[in-house]
Amino acid sequence: MLNQVQSEVNGILGDRFLEEYSRESTIRRYTKETAGCGIQYLLDHDYGKLYFDVLEKCVPKSRMQAGIRLWEFGCGGGMNLIHLVSKLEEHGITVSAAHGTDFSPRLIDAARLEAETYLSTEQRKKVRFWVARNENLIDDVTQASEIRKEHLLGSFDLILGVNTIRYCHRLGNEDKCVREILSLLSPGGACIVIDMNDKFPAFRSRVRDRLTKGKRACYLPSLDQYARPFLSAGFRILRKANFCWIPHSAGLQLTAFMKTLTPVLNGVAPSRAMRSVIVAQKDFSAR
Repeated sequence: MLNQVQSEVNGILGDRFLEEYSRESTIRRYTKETAGCGIQYLLDHDYGKLYFDVLEKCVPKSRMQAGIRLWEFGCGGGMNLIHLVSKLEEHGITVSAAHGTDFSPRLIDAARLEAETYLSTEQRKKVRFWVARNENLIDDVTQASEIRKEHLLGSFDLILGVNTIRYCHRLGNEDKCVREILSLLSPGGACIVIDMNDKFPAFRSRVRDRLTKGKRACYLPSLDQYARPFLSAGFRILRKANFCWIPHSAGLQLTAFMKTLTPVLNGVAPSRAMRSVIVAQKDFSAR
């Protein structure tokens, strides 16, 4: 009985999240032309630097030359993955395949349009977007495509999740999501998750959500709670920290102001930064 009630509650929450991420206003926040200056800056700097640092640390140079495989879960309108693919190839790192998944069909449609707009013909052959739930990545993608499961398992060098894993915690399926990630990663491969820090006091969306949604629907995990499912699954945690003071939706002036203020804020209140980041590496001996 308890499990049935839990399942019904999760279904209601899932429907609410899907409704939210199917709205035109939401899609505009997750596509390049209409996203804030803040996220554009972060993709080139804080986030971008992190991605390159992790690749350098976790992926052999021979693999980066032969062609790495990427997956972004909860990819939204594809902006992060498309940007990363372009930057990697600018730096001489070959991408052999990049998959983006999201539970919202409307966002996946937007991501495919973004790829048509911002990627070259050759790059578009490597980047594919699928509708898939974070807790069911493998089965959802194999059912939606002609890709066989054995061609996915253990084959990805880097998996990313930005502003998405908190929903797994809200629905109570974060362990299943992380087990899916573990199965997709190659030995020594890494996962980076970036999400909202529960200690940052001034998220506009959180204030709004508290007024319009239930407590569980706006729950934010602590840094330790973000890390827990990765530790439970057997990952090695390479980084667990709070970072980043620039809002994704910031305009040009706010981005410049917060960029200037960042060193001071990092010095006096690092635990209050806007984002939590977990970098987790799969064991080299794992299959």
